[in-house]
Amino acid sequence: METPQPKVIVFSTPTCRFCNLAKSYFREKKIKFTDVDVSRDERAARDLQRKTGQTGVPVIFINNRPIVGFDKPKINQLLGIK
Repeated sequence: METPQPKVIVFSTPTCRFCNLAKSYFREKKIKFTDVDVSRDERAARDLQRKTGQTGVPVIFINNRPIVGFDKPKINQLLGIK
């Protein structure tokens, strides 16, 4: 039986290079994710700051565990990718 894919949310902006790298990486690994553009969604930006203390992007949540920045080793660890 296949394990369900973790819930992945990427908080990003269109002009953020590391956000785009992270999203490309998820696409390459065929990981579904929800992209939240904090430059357009003010409430999401406030929520993100409240939850993590971060105002910068990307912040990636994998099963509600925040990763600040495009931290590939940590992403791989939480997704079980070798």
